Amino acid sequence: MMKRIKNIHIAAIVALVILAGCKKYEQFPVDKVGIQYVFDPKDSLGTNAQAFLYGIYPVLKSGHNRVGGDYLDAASDDAMSSASGPTNPVTILATAAYNSYTIPADENLWAYYYAGIRSANQFVNNIDVVPVMAKYNGYSMKYVWKSEARFLRAMFYFELVKRYGGVPLLGNKVFTISDNVALPRNSFSDCIKYIVSECDAIKDTLLTAPVANPNADAHRVTKGAALALKARALLYAASPLFNGGNIDAANPLTGYTDNSVTRWQAASAAAKDVMNLGSYALMANFKDIFLVQNNSEMILIRQTGADNIIESTNAPIGFPGAAAKGQTSPSQQLVDAYPMNNGMAITDPASGYDANNPYTNRDPRLTYTIFFNGARWLNSDLQLFEGGQSKPNGTLQQTKTGYYMRKFMGNEENTNSFQSHNADWLVIRYADVILGYAEAENEANGATSDVYNAMIAIRKRAGIAAGGDGLYGLKAGMSQADMRDVVHNERRVEFAFEESRYWDIRRWKTANTVLNQPLNGMSITKIGSGLTYNIVAALTTKFNQPNMYLYPIPYDEVLKNPNMKQNPGW
Repeated sequence: MMKRIKNIHIAAIVALVILAGCKKYEQFPVDKVGIQYVFDPKDSLGTNAQAFLYGIYPVLKSGHNRVGGDYLDAASDDAMSSASGPTNPVTILATAAYNSYTIPADENLWAYYYAGIRSANQFVNNIDVVPVMAKYNGYSMKYVWKSEARFLRAMFYFELVKRYGGVPLLGNKVFTISDNVALPRNSFSDCIKYIVSECDAIKDTLLTAPVANPNADAHRVTKGAALALKARALLYAASPLFNGGNIDAANPLTGYTDNSVTRWQAASAAAKDVMNLGSYALMANFKDIFLVQNNSEMILIRQTGADNIIESTNAPIGFPGAAAKGQTSPSQQLVDAYPMNNGMAITDPASGYDANNPYTNRDPRLTYTIFFNGARWLNSDLQLFEGGQSKPNGTLQQTKTGYYMRKFMGNEENTNSFQSHNADWLVIRYADVILGYAEAENEANGATSDVYNAMIAIRKRAGIAAGGDGLYGLKAGMSQADMRDVVHNERRVEFAFEESRYWDIRRWKTANTVLNQPLNGMSITKIGSGLTYNIVAALTTKFNQPNMYLYPIPYDEVLKNPNMKQNPGW
């Protein structure tokens, strides 16, 4: 496992020489740089050590078109790739066309995250020798840095655990080529305990939000991020896939071997701890979450800078002055998940939904998330009917579902070209904490007033009307099961394309239902001034249960390590 990544620090050190060097020439060859140059006992500023730490942060991935050029959620029931084909990575994932040695590279992340863990361990093991003079809350800044490295390590473990279940825990060990690296996997329970204990241990030695210098430190880990990671890990651990629905009931590697409501209680309490900080607030405008830098909803981000790459990759085609590829095709199932602007589901006879005007009076998040026929864009009303400007048919890449993704793009409804805007990836945002709390609290105690209040906060910000009862479309007196369905759907529409749905349908163990049916789109025919709407199948998705609920341990890891147990069914 470690052989391929034993020299990861060399690349980081070389980068440090480039970034931190104050001369125009090398004082000595970069291939001779050792770890002592980074962690220098004479460097009271800690310049090189800090640069090494900042070099670990990019291991956190930006989700923008990261899986073979597509969003990961294009491998769920929320969308498909407009470039869909049998070798397209998200199509391979969506159609169960992979095994332990053919899983697409952008989701084959075992070695990738262990490389990040190794770098974090190097930092943790060596930072103490650096005599950093800068202070934070009365103690050396190097202790803040160490806590940041420990957080990143815990985050990398979480990314592994949600994919594979229990994985080997390395502690602070930095393995060398002479070490025995034939390590067994730790239990799922041990991995969750480790992540939670790390978050608890570091939370009070991190920066607090809002940071004093957002221009320099907005990307850095804070106490709120540590508490939010703890809450997320506990939410996953409490979910059916691991808690009561273990795919191999007696196997501690793939989940708990029992079912306990106390896990939901722990997840609820952890989310409430984040809410009680008072450091975060929902943005007033849903679209601004993704466009306004350093806003009140951001808990942890992956900085990517300002550009219009999201538009040029995903926006509707058919605009010569603003060329795009229309890479992401949202599903009809996702469109149908958005309620009306009164908060009622479109299947409710009292909602006011009109199948002949399907996009009228809908939840405002639909307009902010998905381009549909008639939506405003680049000084025009989109033509997504058959033969229309943005769905001309033929061989040109275009939507396969009658929709394009709108989320994350700038305010370009009434411009003639794409504008540069913030494109930071939100790893954790405050709405996720609130909905995580609503989910866990409902599972622990039923549809209490606290659950209703959390749901109302999200719906109110979305722009849904309060209604005469002030419930924003929620029904009074819901059962736990009814509220569960509402919470699940709210997560779907709130976090579309944010790498939530793909994992949610796995931890809820609903993927075998939603992915073993066609992914649908909308075909619109224009005759004169009239439009006819027809739902059509766009992709045959597939989910082989139960093995697909967890990824296979990479084939080469099992082959070279006799102590590495493969996940069931692979």
